Amino acid sequence: MLDIPLRLDHRVGNQALQVHAGLRAAILDGRLAAGLRLPSSRALAQQLHVKRNAVVIAYEHLQSDGLAEARTGSGTFVATLPATMRPADPPRRLPYGAIKPLPGKALALGKTYADPRLLARLAAAMRRRIMKGDDLEFGFGDPRGHRMLREQVARYLAANRGIMCDPDCVVIINGTQQGLRLCAEALLHPGDTVWMEDPGYPAARTTLHAAGLRICSVPVDMEGLDVTRGAAAAPAARAVYVTPSHQFPTGVTMTMARRTALVAWARAANAWIVEDDYDSEFRYAGPPLTALAGIGGGDRVIYLGTFSKILAPGLRLAYMVVPPDALAAIVAARAGHDRFPAGHMAGAVADLMDSGFVAEHIRRMRRRYRTARDTVIATLRAASAGTLDIITPEQGLHLLAHLPADLPASAAALIRDHAGVEARLLAETYAEHPPRHGFILGFSGHDLPDLTAAAQALGQATQQYCDRTATLP
Repeated sequence: MLDIPLRLDHRVGNQALQVHAGLRAAILDGRLAAGLRLPSSRALAQQLHVKRNAVVIAYEHLQSDGLAEARTGSGTFVATLPATMRPADPPRRLPYGAIKPLPGKALALGKTYADPRLLARLAAAMRRRIMKGDDLEFGFGDPRGHRMLREQVARYLAANRGIMCDPDCVVIINGTQQGLRLCAEALLHPGDTVWMEDPGYPAARTTLHAAGLRICSVPVDMEGLDVTRGAAAAPAARAVYVTPSHQFPTGVTMTMARRTALVAWARAANAWIVEDDYDSEFRYAGPPLTALAGIGGGDRVIYLGTFSKILAPGLRLAYMVVPPDALAAIVAARAGHDRFPAGHMAGAVADLMDSGFVAEHIRRMRRRYRTARDTVIATLRAASAGTLDIITPEQGLHLLAHLPADLPASAAALIRDHAGVEARLLAETYAEHPPRHGFILGFSGHDLPDLTAAAQALGQATQQYCDRTATLP
């Protein structure tokens, strides 16, 4: 059957002429591409509710026009049009570069290592799920997602993040951006004010803006988000988006005093705290940190976690832990979006978690990424000859490299372009407060030789720029 709607003009002669006109228009305007096999005359007649003989005649007319060709034993195919018969005004196409490319080069953020052991185990688990799938996985599902994965997430959070939660309050989502949008839609109203860390995660800011919310940029210092300044600037804010365990991009961990102050403010203001715990699994020194949702603020905290850093972003698996008072609204909003998440991948990941493989995989990746981190830092320090102030992160999958304070604001972009690397500019994460200049560098998911070469290029470009600047009058 044709996958495009074929328009028949019933004002045009008999059925054969109507089918011919519809097919001719579809071929000339490019909707039916050259080489495409047309349906059998019987199939197309059934689809269009016309006589089969009308389709046979229409196909013969198309062949006479040079728009179709019959191949003995194979069927009727759309012919390749000569240049003179091509549409004068082809459909407008988006210019190359209008869509932001996905991260790829070394030092880009958001990459994970495609571990062959993980892929093999995940493929086997998926196959078992599909072969043994029942109505719960092949039919319509719970808007909260696969029950077994929700149970595994609850166990994982209790053991690793200090969060005691009911699996019924866990919602499986297609990424933390979806979770943030669900919070905005279900719990807030357009025009409401939301605190946002400054510097902060640009994608979260974009999501909140798209939901019609007003952003109050709250500065971040060495203790995390400054609750006092947030309360002074917008005391009646309805929510706050925060990354307390590993602030993006600074890497600062919010102190306990700030955490308790934030929870106290949220309770007094009847506001929601959206805690994005995006990479807490990768801690290289010290004990695991307790999440904000695990220190007594569970009634006001909506916790966002993801499998993107643990496994792969392409799986589109994340989760949120929702306070009971907000659960009904969140579930209703989820059901109104994509109704429910797919079950087979969620079930397969739950199987890997239950077997202990995911925990083992995290330990392997933690060692791999620590080696990558140390390689990048050592290379940058040597290549930049001390011109970059590099902060060694104890957690996460990115690091900061600050430029000297006396360089112009344009220096970071010029250095990056000269080095030819895919580094995020630190200044791009600031909204209102005076930015610091430097680079946010991802070290996960890249091969060590590529990381070394990229770090070498960035360090040398920085040193060369600083040397030239120092010699200017």
